[in-house]
Amino acid sequence: MALNYQVKQGDCISSIAFENGFFPDTIWDHPNNARLKEQRKDPNILQPGDIVFVPDKRIKELSEPTDQVHKYRYKSVPAKLSLRLLVNGEPRRNTPFTLEIDGNLTTGTTDSDGTVKVSIPPDAKSGNLTVGTGEDQMKFALDLGRLDPIDQISGVQKRLNNLGYDCGIADGTLNSETKKALQAFQSHSGLPANGELDEATKSKLRQTHEGK
Repeated sequence: MALNYQVKQGDCISSIAFENGFFPDTIWDHPNNARLKEQRKDPNILQPGDIVFVPDKRIKELSEPTDQVHKYRYKSVPAKLSLRLLVNGEPRRNTPFTLEIDGNLTTGTTDSDGTVKVSIPPDAKSGNLTVGTGEDQMKFALDLGRLDPIDQISGVQKRLNNLGYDCGIADGTLNSETKKALQAFQSHSGLPANGELDEATKSKLRQTHEGK
């Protein structure tokens, strides 16, 4: 039956759709979710407490001969993980990496833009990324699905932390650590380094963090 699902920390449209047996676009593009879609913009960035409408499943009937064996394949829709790695503002290009998600290992090489792009399970919650070798090796613990919207202070703090501008714990308060991190980001981005969370700063932060 249809339901109004209340988002928890770590949820995204992909994980909600997967748990309920839908493709993500079926949920995200449903008319009952139009207001949420307009508000959040990105299906991977929801706020705990948001309400997502999940429709009824539709029964699909098939007519097949009864004297034959028929095989049906379930279409799984993996989520896409994309991470851009920078050192002193420069991309870590063509660098080997190992990604562990739910005990499964994926190896590869960052692209010419320093980006890791892999498919992961829609309901993945955490992982570990190792980039490089020897003295240049770096390790990252990943919390998947936990990025708050940028109109929340916690969302700003998490983006700054991800980019290397240390805010400390993302507690949702515009404290002195967060203001210093904002000033550093603004200075490196060619913005007035006033430590204020204005629209120009949020727009540049979103563009730098998410590439949009």
